[in-house]
Amino acid sequence: MACRASNIVRMGPAAEKVRDDFLHWQCRIRQMAMRDGAGRPSPGMRPAVHTEDGAELHPGIMIVIHKSEPEHTTSLFRHQVLKTQDPVERWEKAIEHMAAGYFQKSAEFDERLTALFGPAAPISDAMLNHGRVQLNFAEYGQRFQLPVSVLELPEHHPLYQSTYWHNRLFNPNMPAGVRVLCFEPDWRRAQVEAA
Repeated sequence: MACRASNIVRMGPAAEKVRDDFLHWQCRIRQMAMRDGAGRPSPGMRPAVHTEDGAELHPGIMIVIHKSEPEHTTSLFRHQVLKTQDPVERWEKAIEHMAAGYFQKSAEFDERLTALFGPAAPISDAMLNHGRVQLNFAEYGQRFQLPVSVLELPEHHPLYQSTYWHNRLFNPNMPAGVRVLCFEPDWRRAQVEAA
C-alpha cells in the first residue's frame, strides 16, 4: 500500500476505534496463524516500512504485539525457553499456548508494537534516523497504514524483555546484541481500508 497524505485527523473515540479495530484484527490473524499455519507469520504481521514521504525502507518487518502488562507472559516465555534445549518442543509449546487463549481478548493488548533486529541490521538505524515512519499492514482485504514514532528500548524495559523471550521461543539461534525497536502509533492519523 503506497503512503498517502491525509487531512483526516480522528479525535477521541474515533481514534480509539481505529486502535481497537487494529488490535482485534492483529489478534485474529495471529490466532489463525497459530491454529492453521503452525505459527508461521502471515503477511499481516509483517508490515512494509515507508518514510513519511512514501519511500520504502523495508518490504516487511516482523512485528510483535504484547499484553498490556507483559511481565506474566514474559515469565512464561522465559520458562518455556529455559525448560528445554529442544527447539521443536519449544515451538510446539509456544504454538499450543498461543493457539489457545493468548490472543482471545484484544482489549488486553498494548497499543505499542515492537520488532527485534540483529545487531547489524541497517533497517534499525534507518528507522531510528527518521524518527517517524509508516507501517503498512495488509491481509485478507484489510489494510492499516500506521504513522509511528520509533525508539530503541533498553534491555531492562518490559517490552524489550517480552519481545526477546517471545522471539527466543521461535528462534533458538538469535545472535548476541539484538536490538528491540518500539513503535508508538498515531491512531488519529492512521489510514484504514476494509474489503
